[in-house]
Amino acid sequence: MSERTLVILKPGALERGLVGKIIETIEQKGFSIAGLKILKLTHAQASKLYKMHTKKPFFKDLIQHITSGPVIVMIIEGFRAIEEMRRLSGATNPLEAEIGSIRSKYGLTITKNVIHNAENLENAKREIALFFKPEEIISYMRNVKMYR
Repeated sequence: MSERTLVILKPGALERGLVGKIIETIEQKGFSIAGLKILKLTHAQASKLYKMHTKKPFFKDLIQHITSGPVIVMIIEGFRAIEEMRRLSGATNPLEAEIGSIRSKYGLTITKNVIHNAENLENAKREIALFFKPEEIISYMRNVKMYR
């Protein structure tokens, strides 16, 4: 089933010149990019994005990092996009991420792990709506197969 998810390339990905490599990895997996923006998140935007972590001890560090520089926000579309993007990204902790995943290759710490993606369909819809208007989303089909 084709679905959409939100992916954010965090400030470290831009600072370290990793955007092209990460987008190439996503596209080689067979996903389409249905929306893309470069933004500097405000504290309010970051707090809405990570509202599920408000009471957690790492919340302050998470907000501080995601607002520390520009980010790329993208809508990724494809077959089982949420589940497959989470697999492609790897575990939140780069030291625990599957070898070859984005976080295992480029992540530095749990907070500075270069990529965010929605956890489930409900969060994906909520997060997409935080950053994109419906008219900013372009659906198109790529003539590729999904590979593991």
